[in-house]
Amino acid sequence: MIVDPAAVAPALRTWDELSATMHECFACPLSRSRTRVVPGVFPASARLLLVGEAPGRNEDEGGLPFIGRSGQLLDSVLAEVGLERADLAVLNTVKCRPPDNRTPRQSEGATCRPWLEAQVDVIDPRVIVTLGSSALAWALGTGVRIGAVHGTEHEVRGRTLVPTYHPAAALRFGPNGAPLRALRMDLAVAASLLARPL
Repeated sequence: MIVDPAAVAPALRTWDELSATMHECFACPLSRSRTRVVPGVFPASARLLLVGEAPGRNEDEGGLPFIGRSGQLLDSVLAEVGLERADLAVLNTVKCRPPDNRTPRQSEGATCRPWLEAQVDVIDPRVIVTLGSSALAWALGTGVRIGAVHGTEHEVRGRTLVPTYHPAAALRFGPNGAPLRALRMDLAVAASLLARPL
């Protein structure tokens, strides 16, 4: 039986229910090439949610988001701005690795969107940071450029959103590149938003 995320996800109310049901999802072609589903991580105290693009090879093998080189860079930048990865919820727009780590197709993102939106409702973060163009498209729609909106506050699903570059882009452009500078700045903005009184 193929689980229909649009029909099933909105009715699930806990992280454990969502994670368990995602493992039964074969609704799009990515399910055929994955090793495992990567639902993400959600410590109960999380007030900040990071949304990336898709699991890569390391994540597909290890079952956790951002555990490869991009994750190492992300952890380093988070520490620089005073955030601990262990205190954050982290997930991706799609839960299965695309072949050859390609960008998820719009149809794949659309199929997985109910999972992501149900996760956001369960996590109920104060602040969401989108990492990269796929996550930005989920939040603000296709055609929006990171360079035009990063570092600015937006609202999505009743929460504050800070868009920024994916750590993989920061790796590609190197330690003196604009994406790494923006990632540092934008995560600092997110940290300052969390520090504001409610």
